[in-house]
Amino acid sequence: MTETLKIAYIKARWHAEIVDQSLAGFSARMDAVGQAVEIKLFDVPGAFEMPLLAKKLGETGEYDAIVCAALVVDGGIYRHDFVAQAVVDGLMRAQMDTGVPTFSVSLTPHNFQPTQEHMTFFGEHFVQKGSEAADAVGMVVKASL
Repeated sequence: MTETLKIAYIKARWHAEIVDQSLAGFSARMDAVGQAVEIKLFDVPGAFEMPLLAKKLGETGEYDAIVCAALVVDGGIYRHDFVAQAVVDGLMRAQMDTGVPTFSVSLTPHNFQPTQEHMTFFGEHFVQKGSEAADAVGMVVKASL
């Protein structure tokens, strides 16, 4: 029997119907490899808010890992490359400051339109990325136990 991993899963609500597919992929992969996992969900407005929450959750010492998911696209007042870089830097800093492995399941497509074709494509891609995050969590957390 494997130890139950405690995971904080932060999801940006911008394009939630797509981003939430990462959790489906993550959970399915953990089930497929027989890893017991307790996932606590946290929602934030967008990707920019993920690093601060990741740091605060890491500081609690309650979680074996933190997974953050977002879809960062051009539009509004920020260019996606600016936001994506800030988010990745912030997540890395949260991980380094707290010692809790922190994973990004964030996509930053150059071209995204809320068409059915793009929503289907990126939804499926988020399932895959969630699965890959589960594998990464398994490898990193088990190595540190």
